[in-house]
Amino acid sequence: MTRLHPLGIACIALLVLSATDGPAKAATSQAPATAAAAASASPELVGALSKEIGATPEQAAGAAGALFGVAKSRLKADEFSQVAKAVPGMDSLLKAAPAGAATGTSGALSQLAGSAGGLAAAASAFSKLGLKPELVAKAVPVLTSFVRKSGGADVGSLLAGVLK
Repeated sequence: MTRLHPLGIACIALLVLSATDGPAKAATSQAPATAAAAASASPELVGALSKEIGATPEQAAGAAGALFGVAKSRLKADEFSQVAKAVPGMDSLLKAAPAGAATGTSGALSQLAGSAGGLAAAASAFSKLGLKPELVAKAVPVLTSFVRKSGGADVGSLLAGVLK
């Protein structure tokens, strides 16, 4: 019986691993579809960002979503709605950001973290997308320029102010 026991444990371990692998694969296969939808929902912005940071359209859509998620967590609802109106496909872009990228918390911890905390979350999201974290600094001007052009100088300044 002791000879079968380690074999039984190995079988159970394989079952557990195969059972937990399925949902993970489903989640990762959904992410590229979400990013592709975001890229096509806002092709001008995603194209400009993709070119600037040397990323695929899907990576650029996720990167934009991560940065807009930071902005959404820091702006008042009416202010963010102005930014959202200036960007076609904003909902798709936000959904394309890697899980946990948006710093949607507004508690004391996020207030203490300040601007660096939000941009650190964006840098982490960039890493999850396979992009270098330092590309956040190159992405922010692309987003603010796009929003300034499509939503006006005031709306662009709102975004620029929270992504410093």
